[in-house]
Amino acid sequence: MKTVLVTLAPGFEEIETITVVDILRRAGARVTLGATQDGPIEGSRGVSVLPDTTLDRLVEQETFDLIVLPGGQPGTDNLCKNTAVHSLLQEQAKAGRAIAAICAAPMVLDQAGLLEGRCVTSHPSVADRLNSGHYVESRVAVDGNLITSRAPGTALEFALALVDKLFGPERMEMVNKGVLARI
Repeated sequence: MKTVLVTLAPGFEEIETITVVDILRRAGARVTLGATQDGPIEGSRGVSVLPDTTLDRLVEQETFDLIVLPGGQPGTDNLCKNTAVHSLLQEQAKAGRAIAAICAAPMVLDQAGLLEGRCVTSHPSVADRLNSGHYVESRVAVDGNLITSRAPGTALEFALALVDKLFGPERMEMVNKGVLARI
């Protein structure tokens, strides 16, 4: 079974988070919601989500096939400040496992030093804050084990690209038969 960690921090973008969790679970992945703190986490639009665990408890305890960073503000800034996030991402990259970020969250990858020489996209409002990588304006950008996307409006495409990365195009098409996204 493929395993996925979706990070949560106060101020996360709800559409980007829930869409990714839903689509990956439809595909058969075991998705863990790991938060920067205990208890319910409130998103940028006031929706609260109860995580499975905290990120501090995950460091060096479990590996994941994919780590996903939703965007949103101040969620992205809160992820940027969290040392456990940086440790998890750097270990993930060192092991050659997949990492994905959407909206403003590629800034976290930039801070962790993971964008050098990579194709990356993000929400247009933070494009000039990415100091490394080759910026593209694609709705979803895939560069090896790095997948990035732009905004809540691209969340479904992003989630299906994650299914493709983890399971292949056949599983992505199977999941899409139920949701009817344009891909």
